[in-house]
Amino acid sequence: MEYQINQLREYSSLFSRNEALSWLKMDFTSINYKIERYDKKWLKHQNTTYLDYLKHIYSILADHYQNEYIFKNEFLNTWLIKELGETNSQIFSEFRVGNSIADLAMFNGCSKIFEIKTEFDSDSRLTLQLQNYEKAFNQIFIIIPKSKLSLYEKQEVSIGIIIYDPKNNNSFSLHRNANANFEIEPSTIMSILHTNEYKSIVKNHFGYLPQMTSFNQYKICSELIHEIPLIELNRLFINTMKKRSSSKALSLRYYKEFNQLFLALKMNRNSKDKMIESLKTTIQI
Repeated sequence: MEYQINQLREYSSLFSRNEALSWLKMDFTSINYKIERYDKKWLKHQNTTYLDYLKHIYSILADHYQNEYIFKNEFLNTWLIKELGETNSQIFSEFRVGNSIADLAMFNGCSKIFEIKTEFDSDSRLTLQLQNYEKAFNQIFIIIPKSKLSLYEKQEVSIGIIIYDPKNNNSFSLHRNANANFEIEPSTIMSILHTNEYKSIVKNHFGYLPQMTSFNQYKICSELIHEIPLIELNRLFINTMKKRSSSKALSLRYYKEFNQLFLALKMNRNSKDKMIESLKTTIQI
């Protein structure tokens, strides 16, 4: 079946944070609008739920419109979640580093950051993004459509490249591995850490916290963190980030269409179950 680009864009808007928060409140206004406009004939029986509909829309987007949500969610499902299950790892969505926000970040034995560039994205900001990421992360990967390989292959050879191929079951493959970098920048690490986190790193390394107030604690801890050898600071940073709260709701068995939403909203199992139960409401148009 052929779909108009505007229709696909409207479908893709359903998989957003604001939409998910609406579902938790039993507000299905936006979904109802899409059904009324495009899919009234799709409602074949009275027991169809909003969950059924969203799964249907996800499959359409995966086949016809590989936007950022599909990219991120498919990569989570086919790559990162497996690694998460096998190691003591932590995954974050939309991770801020300096003036840039990376699509995904993972901390396990080392720190890895993933920047997604879809068919619809420009590479105009990529150089600055990569410069920011290398100040804090050991490995940097860009995830690109197979059709864009010749454009992004020109990046520094230290940058890893993962190819997304929608024509091959939406598969991902490693085209070029990322070189390991441990020359992290303490000031960038400080900008990422929360107050309790940088204080914990100082105490962990030096064995004590010096006297400080809420007014000077950042300055004092920053000066001390700059004294920590970079290899040791890298280790402490990774261990600290692995303790930070993230989603506990990711699963490859159930409702994997929504994993990126679970991650972005830092959902636990209770909030995930609440959202799914609300989506099991029968559609009433």
